[in-house]
Amino acid sequence: MAVNSSKINTFVFFKLPSAWWCGVRLKYLDEKKAVATVTHRWFNQNPFKSMFWAVQGMAAELTTGAMVSTQIRNTGKKISMLVQNNNANFSKKATGKITFTCEDGHLIAQALERTIATGDGQTIWMKAVGVNKEGIVVSTFNFEWTVRLKS
Repeated sequence: MAVNSSKINTFVFFKLPSAWWCGVRLKYLDEKKAVATVTHRWFNQNPFKSMFWAVQGMAAELTTGAMVSTQIRNTGKKISMLVQNNNANFSKKATGKITFTCEDGHLIAQALERTIATGDGQTIWMKAVGVNKEGIVVSTFNFEWTVRLKS
């Protein structure tokens, strides 16, 4: 069964309900790129009348994690994945619809090949950039994913 953004959004509803209720939705997914959106609303705001940083983080992480989990599934192997580190930069108030894009999918296959070949865990840094409707960057998130064969 092929994985697509609709199936990932169903997964989010059942397994990550806080992201779902905050409005995080995956819009596009392939092996190299993922796009998620979230709209500033009363429910996901901070006291400064913009989107709470953690809501932005959920959307950003979804773009990276969806690609990692999909590529793991495509290997047919039992491989665990976990965020080991992350950092973020906030450059403008996040209001309106924010679109997060990650184009680091090309890094995943190489890490999976290495962990399958060696049995050692591998790490990869992936970046997701959030822009508002004017195309202005509001935040940039970096996630260090670890992948490892399950024993």
